[in-house]
Amino acid sequence: MYEQVAAHLEQRIRSGELPPNRPLPSEKGLSHEYGVSLGTSRHAVRLLSFRGLVKVIRSKGVYVMPLPGSGDGEQVTPETGCTCERQLP
Repeated sequence: MYEQVAAHLEQRIRSGELPPNRPLPSEKGLSHEYGVSLGTSRHAVRLLSFRGLVKVIRSKGVYVMPLPGSGDGEQVTPETGCTCERQLP
């Protein structure tokens, strides 16, 4: 079931419905939205994090990451949970 939730969230991220650098709904909110247990929503978020689609920042939340090639020059920083300009190497 967590794979289905993750797949739907991934679709929402890729479509822009869940835009980059914005917080993902809370795990509790996701479990209510999808009618699944808190553990299922947590597992779905972990899968999205593993795929590089979201970044989990402790005590700040879960943020949608810019998609590769999207041209979005901002990123979420773990220190602040805020966006900043991406530094080029």
